[in-house]
Amino acid sequence: MNDTEPATAERPLRILAVTNLWPENGGYRGIFVHRQVTALRALGHHVDVEVVAQSRGRADYVLAAPRVRRRARTGRYDIVHVHYGMTAPAARLAGHPARVLSLYGSDVNEPRQRRITRLGWGGTRARIYVSRRLAEAAGDPAGHVVANGVDFALFRPADRAAARASLGIAPTDRVVLFGADPARPVKGYDLFTEVVGEVRRQGLPVRELVLSAPGQPEADLVRKYDAADLLLFTSRPGSEGSPTVVKEATAMGLPVVSVDVGDVAEVLDGVRPGAVVRFPDGPSHGEARTRLVRDLAGRVADVLAAGTRADGRDRNAWLDESRVARRITEIYRTVLRS
Repeated sequence: MNDTEPATAERPLRILAVTNLWPENGGYRGIFVHRQVTALRALGHHVDVEVVAQSRGRADYVLAAPRVRRRARTGRYDIVHVHYGMTAPAARLAGHPARVLSLYGSDVNEPRQRRITRLGWGGTRARIYVSRRLAEAAGDPAGHVVANGVDFALFRPADRAAARASLGIAPTDRVVLFGADPARPVKGYDLFTEVVGEVRRQGLPVRELVLSAPGQPEADLVRKYDAADLLLFTSRPGSEGSPTVVKEATAMGLPVVSVDVGDVAEVLDGVRPGAVVRFPDGPSHGEARTRLVRDLAGRVADVLAAGTRADGRDRNAWLDESRVARRITEIYRTVLRS
């Protein structure tokens, strides 16, 4: 292929992914970007990855620009796909390849990050938001909405009894899953523990299970989803775009009770059992916080009483990462035809 060869639907594309979200040292940060890259490669595309910041430190948001530009100019790419708004300035001078920008949450919702995102998105040929709410928050009616996908082959229901036995959980235990690292304040572990405490005060003995653990294999994630009775998702307002754990839970048939963040309401629309609870208007403290805790606890109790798995896998087949990768490819090809 030469630099002037047209990109057609008949041939695979050459893509450079530029991202500050990428799993390192056994972690799961940016695992959704890694999975999207893997799914695009499975379709036959050539995808290279340039990681910005992370282990190089925050200064790399500036220092990465010449590195990205050099790689973009020498790699004969059709597309430079920038993941996360904070990374966008490093790729703004990438040169000839068409730029596509994916936005994930805080890069739009957090004011300082939003300003940096705006500095970098000039000249992008397409912008992809992981939820409609995020596109609306950005004021971008031309933006595409494509949720992050899920590996349906990996995240599928299996033997719950075996999963519980492997984790030391008794068959009769009621298990509520926290889907993140409790040390990250934005994930709302404080609200999670308040809700679990309220459920216990209502006379339901429940056991906490934390999904996140450093370096754990993905098979352990699957076992935890299988072993749990429900996922209680309590992230803070404005902190999420399209939370991966909620979608993985639906693929596993695990009921979800969640606060209304990101695209959770869309993902859980029509899924039963489960519930989405809106944050109160105004400050979430005092009596408003108490109402929120009680409302969430009531929904948790209802799901535990139902004692069934959810129907999210069938309803959310559109989240299969292979389908998402095909949708992303359609956006690439539309950009290259325009």
